[in-house]
Amino acid sequence: MHTHAHEAHDAPSQPHRRLLWALLLTLGFSFIEVVAGWWSGSLALLSDAGHMLTDSLALALAAAAAILARRGPSARHSYGWGRAEVLAALVNVLVMIALIVAIGAEAIHRLADPDPEPVEGTAVMAVAFIGLVINLAAAWLLSGGRDNLNVRAALLHVLGDLLGSIAALMSGAVITLTGWTAIDPLLSVLIALLILVSAVRVLHEVMQALMEGVPPSLDLERVGRAMAASEGVVSVHDLHIWSLSASRTALSAHIVLRQIGEWPVVLARLQGLLARDHGIEHVTLQPEIRDQLIAVDSIKREGARQSAGPAR
Repeated sequence: MHTHAHEAHDAPSQPHRRLLWALLLTLGFSFIEVVAGWWSGSLALLSDAGHMLTDSLALALAAAAAILARRGPSARHSYGWGRAEVLAALVNVLVMIALIVAIGAEAIHRLADPDPEPVEGTAVMAVAFIGLVINLAAAWLLSGGRDNLNVRAALLHVLGDLLGSIAALMSGAVITLTGWTAIDPLLSVLIALLILVSAVRVLHEVMQALMEGVPPSLDLERVGRAMAASEGVVSVHDLHIWSLSASRTALSAHIVLRQIGEWPVVLARLQGLLARDHGIEHVTLQPEIRDQLIAVDSIKREGARQSAGPAR
């Protein structure tokens, strides 16, 4: 006997709207920054422009996945399309890491062989300041959906752009005041390393979800102990917790009871506990009676003894 508690698939979080608004902001400004970065000769500004363009593609992919994830279960996809958000997060994180490696390699090359062309510090500062405002607005939009892995992966791109804008602003100021152009690639390397740390963290979460591991925010043993301590529960076994999508977690377990008549009350109590304390609303629980388990275990042992035959 299995009992399910399903959350509504049309929950009002709607991360796709935040992603679409952030996409409009970043895409509109990215073209301006590409032209300005090429004209000024600033690596920090060009890297920021590259972030903005990649960010736009990342946001478009994340938004498409978020819209696809809203589709309900079907005969072919009984859990729905929520895993599309996890796949989009994987693509976005891998693209971000590739971009970081490319920027780092270009920065090292620029340090080893400086470009003789001067960097227009004033232009860098002006464009970088506008980019900073745009990125702050996009980051604010996405920060409201940080409980969603897909949104968090897209936010990583926006934060990369935000830090890139700060780097470009700082390098423009230093170049204008001192003429020291090495600050430009040095800041690019620093920003790349900072974003790389966050990218690796998100990549770990994505792989954990794809491998159907326990979400990082949950502790399997702690959840199991809390369920076993609930009134009317004798023990809990075969406990499994995994991610259905970027924001939905599922749990299944066998619940041992003293009497089957206690099951409706115990079930309601466990559902409330899991939803309230652990944020798990997709629950599959199977009740089992303690006396029946003891009898079954005794039969199994007797069968194993008879199969072994007389000792020689």
